[in-house]
Amino acid sequence: MADDSIETRPTHSAPRLLVAPQQFSLDVLLEKYAKGDEQSADDVYRRVARGVAMAEPAALRETIEARFVENLRHGALGAGRIMSAAGTGIAATLINCFVQPVGDSIQGVDEQGLPGIYVALLQAAETMRRGGGVGYNFSAIRPKGARVHTTSSSASGPCSYMDVFDASCRTVESAGSRRGAQMAVLDCNHPDLLEFIEAKHSKGRWNNFNVSVAVTDEFMRAVEQNQPWQLVHRAEPSPALRAANDMQQREDGLWVYSEKPARAIWDRIMRSTYDVAEPGVVFISRMNEDNNLRAVETIRATNPCGEQPLPPYGCCNLGPLNLTRFVRDPFAQGKGGTPSFDWDALANSTRTQVRFLDDVLDVTLWPLSEQYDESRAKRRIGVGFTGLGDTLVMLGLRYNSPEGRELAVRIARLMRDEAYRASVELARERGAFPLFDAKRYLEDGTFASRLPDDIKDAIRRDGIRNSHLLSIAPTGTVSLAFADNASNGIEPAFSWTYTRMKVMADGSRESFAVEDYAYRLYRELGGDVEALPDYFVSALEMSARDHLDMMAAVQPYVDTSISKTVNVPADYPFEAFESLYFDAWKNGLKGLATYRPNETLGAVLSVAPQQPDDSLTEADLDPLRIAIDHRPKGELPAIIEKVEYLTQAGKKSLYVAVSFMEVTGRLAGEDVTIERPIDFFIPVGQRDESQQWITAQMRSLSLAARGGFVARNLQDLRKVSWDRGQVRLGDVQRLDGHRSPLWHDSEVAALAYAIQQILHRRGFLDAEGNQVPSRVLARIGHEQVAAAPAASTSAPTTVTSHNDDASPDTEGLNQLRTMLGRKCGTCGANAVIRKDGCDFCTACGEVGACG
Repeated sequence: MADDSIETRPTHSAPRLLVAPQQFSLDVLLEKYAKGDEQSADDVYRRVARGVAMAEPAALRETIEARFVENLRHGALGAGRIMSAAGTGIAATLINCFVQPVGDSIQGVDEQGLPGIYVALLQAAETMRRGGGVGYNFSAIRPKGARVHTTSSSASGPCSYMDVFDASCRTVESAGSRRGAQMAVLDCNHPDLLEFIEAKHSKGRWNNFNVSVAVTDEFMRAVEQNQPWQLVHRAEPSPALRAANDMQQREDGLWVYSEKPARAIWDRIMRSTYDVAEPGVVFISRMNEDNNLRAVETIRATNPCGEQPLPPYGCCNLGPLNLTRFVRDPFAQGKGGTPSFDWDALANSTRTQVRFLDDVLDVTLWPLSEQYDESRAKRRIGVGFTGLGDTLVMLGLRYNSPEGRELAVRIARLMRDEAYRASVELARERGAFPLFDAKRYLEDGTFASRLPDDIKDAIRRDGIRNSHLLSIAPTGTVSLAFADNASNGIEPAFSWTYTRMKVMADGSRESFAVEDYAYRLYRELGGDVEALPDYFVSALEMSARDHLDMMAAVQPYVDTSISKTVNVPADYPFEAFESLYFDAWKNGLKGLATYRPNETLGAVLSVAPQQPDDSLTEADLDPLRIAIDHRPKGELPAIIEKVEYLTQAGKKSLYVAVSFMEVTGRLAGEDVTIERPIDFFIPVGQRDESQQWITAQMRSLSLAARGGFVARNLQDLRKVSWDRGQVRLGDVQRLDGHRSPLWHDSEVAALAYAIQQILHRRGFLDAEGNQVPSRVLARIGHEQVAAAPAASTSAPTTVTSHNDDASPDTEGLNQLRTMLGRKCGTCGANAVIRKDGCDFCTACGEVGACG
């Protein structure tokens, strides 16, 4: 495309904000988004435009930067990460959210090519550290009771691993002191679905997760027709589970763990959502059928707020337009005039926003190379809007009226068409996204197949730059800071005025009155706020059906999804509540979230730290269960131990460091202080590319320890197996009193055993690796603690492969390479053979069952 076509394209003009921003909005802007000496929104706009325009060719950069600045001044916004970090040089991503795949293995990749659980954990932690939220589908993880062939044990299920991911999110501080958000999705046919549905009924569990069930059309029809529903998985049940439940394998290879009435499962989902607002529901079939790229990807999860269905490593690159800035002569009807909406200005702003977000993809930092590759292949962006509720008020239209929905549809349709046209223009200038295939992109049923004919013809001729272009997200503090608290996203105003608490610099709290933008503007223009016109209708003044109708009206013009909460009163009948979800499905929505205020919900959803209170139960204040957000500053007591073990590659050794801190809780009405491990790491200088698993293992252990479940995490790691052969570390006492070397199925398992022994000698775990109760830990005296291995690098404790005086030698190594047989229940070696009619372990000499 020629340069002059860019320079001469008309820009819109619009008045600046008609009322000065309220002080609270300015405070949020300065605290959350302003950097350095920035003092105003305009300072932020110039910095953001300059940073994003760096993606442009040098000859165009100044012109495009100026256009971006003007667009921001007149209503365009970037999502929070863009407004906070663009142009700053901070090593943070400009992308708000990602989807992280999780497989059914501990390390490496599973049979489907998905990253192992702790690989995914490490990748997610890095993403959150850089400022991104993360969505996951945990359905690949085998259910509780499934067989783990490599260790002849049973799986603990995805919910147990979600505890680890929850602790990770709580612990990892994102760039710019922002905590990462998470979404957990589980398929409607996973055997652990019922546990997943009700997990958040336990106070404090998964506070850092939104959770949703991925519901298929097949399941909804089964509910509708009162049919049975099978909970299935590709993983084989354990022998004990199969024997107890007579489980069968279907022709498609999936094992049937149980069969229940579909309505009973649906009722459990609905009852939980009614009581505690979760799980949400995502209509996963609709998401995939409507997907422009359904030929090359399968959607399994969404970002944390649900407006972006995404493939593995997909990203949310979002930028809303503040619709209130396109209203001309607001509230003029009260003075004999007519307010209007500037459609040309919205069209121009939409087109510029497409270029802006496409440039963001080229200037952002990518936490993972996989995210970079995914974004380059498809170039997803999400132009959206905010302030719809206030815009309707300013035009004198009720949100819950046919006229209000008609205007919203016209806005959404115009933005759709202009965004797709702008992306075609960018394709002519820069090229189409690499995976573009016109025939598959426009095949019947995709969102793009419903575009106007002239746009489809242009796509066939010139391609399109971005696979997806539209998304309606919640705008949160962006709307508060840059739009003077205009109504959020597609929502109506929740309240015209409210009080918000703010933590002051000295740690004290003060309350501030916050007002809705349209409400303030109406008052400033001479309106009587004591007698608001009937078109001032807030979220709780309309029916749940009104909320749903607005979503259903707009969704056909949005190629991804809409994040919206349907508010219902506390006394809303359950049957009517349940029917909302059926209506959402039948109306083609891609998901639904509801909020019904009640006492239970307030208790469950609170994420504020709980202060010690005598009225709480002992479990609530058990010092073993108190979450530790981060490692405190300064020195902590620590242990450094040398671990030596024998592998097929020879003898290996490394140093492991464990840091401890004192944690005070309350048991039986008394304050109790115990010592807990909170940090595990391998000192610098002994890691290489072949030992990346060590980094992941140490980080996962640290997160688990801070979350209060390190014992269980270590037990899980003891089950890890790989194909590099067994590892020899420690010893075990046979039934006849003799001691023999102990064998482990991987280096991961061996290192977990070594750490268990460290914590056992410290008194934190018992000899079997089980957690010692808080009451016992509290009785451990300082003398016993002092007798534990000292925190010294000059004289570390050494954990060797066996207790006798001989070191691992060539003979032992040959034995390690050649032993064959079943796994020994005593020493762990794969060395049990049949000898003289009895099970005999050729490694430790243990004699087992005979006959």
